[in-house]
Amino acid sequence: MEQIVATIENLLLEEISAISIGKLFSAVLIACAAGVLIAIVYRVTYGGVLFNKQFLLGLILMSMITSTIILAISSNLVLSLGMVGALSIVRFRNVVKDPYDLLYLFWAISTGIICGTQLFKIAFLLAAVVTVLLLFLEFVTMPKAPALLIVNSADPALEAALLSLVSRYSKKYRVKSRTLQPGGLDIIVEVRPLNEAEMIAECGKLPGVTSVTLLAHDGELRG
Repeated sequence: MEQIVATIENLLLEEISAISIGKLFSAVLIACAAGVLIAIVYRVTYGGVLFNKQFLLGLILMSMITSTIILAISSNLVLSLGMVGALSIVRFRNVVKDPYDLLYLFWAISTGIICGTQLFKIAFLLAAVVTVLLLFLEFVTMPKAPALLIVNSADPALEAALLSLVSRYSKKYRVKSRTLQPGGLDIIVEVRPLNEAEMIAECGKLPGVTSVTLLAHDGELRG
């Protein structure tokens, strides 16, 4: 019995020692490079209003961490079973509301898995194909970047007139926030205006409006 246990221990130690520093370094380095590419493509194709830099950094680190985990799991059977058990009890509370963000998360995780299994050619092929496809779709569709129209008014009944005016300058719009008080109304509308300056000027002419601000997706203030 002791001989069997010793044999199993020797096999496990051999599996662990099979992970060379060069193998680990190459997997993490290529996963990092692929993660940077994913982050760049995400930044270029991002069409939301409020950009999150932490999510960008998370895409890079997710590829690197996933590649390290896969490399460790593939080298040791016992460790792989323990890792699966540990990951099964993890509960992620952060809800990804945008399916587009979920696409990039899955891309980063898939790249980490591929790099962890040392299939670097597949990782390069995946990165090239997905990058070209996303950039092609971005520049073919090329919608006007959305912006947040922030209007403060002393008239609580201004909303209907404001949305009627917004519909003349933006084919699509959506009310993101509405704060109604006895002494006024604060409203935020997501718009894609064709003529920003004219829309702001017309909004400022509405009775009761105290301030109008157009917040672009890159954080630039106009108004």
